[in-house]
Amino acid sequence: MTARSARLCLVVDDSRVVRKVARRILEAHGFAVEEAEDGRAALDACRRRLPGCVLLDWNMPVMNGIEFLKALRQEFGPDRPPVLFCTTENDISFIEQAIESGAQEYIMKPFDADILVGKFAQVGLL
Repeated sequence: MTARSARLCLVVDDSRVVRKVARRILEAHGFAVEEAEDGRAALDACRRRLPGCVLLDWNMPVMNGIEFLKALRQEFGPDRPPVLFCTTENDISFIEQAIESGAQEYIMKPFDADILVGKFAQVGLL
């Protein structure tokens, strides 16, 4: 992974607004940002250029977040890139499933810059 791709964050969410908010926060902290509107588009993006990290929504059309995460881990390995789930799903079973499937961290929506930056710092991305 090059230094340039290490600072690339793939933001995967079917909401354009959420992608835009996350992009603004991440770019302000030195990340380049690529966006995908569903898991299939995200997997295609990873095949083109593996990002340094992924900010991932759960509920999306075509391929949801957990399906994407499982496919990502199967294709690229158990740890890279780090994945931070960012979703409204707050039941402990969702959090457990995300971590067991290979996510490094879990962020609840709605989020703000402090929450997002704090979680990125916790997993060593900032």
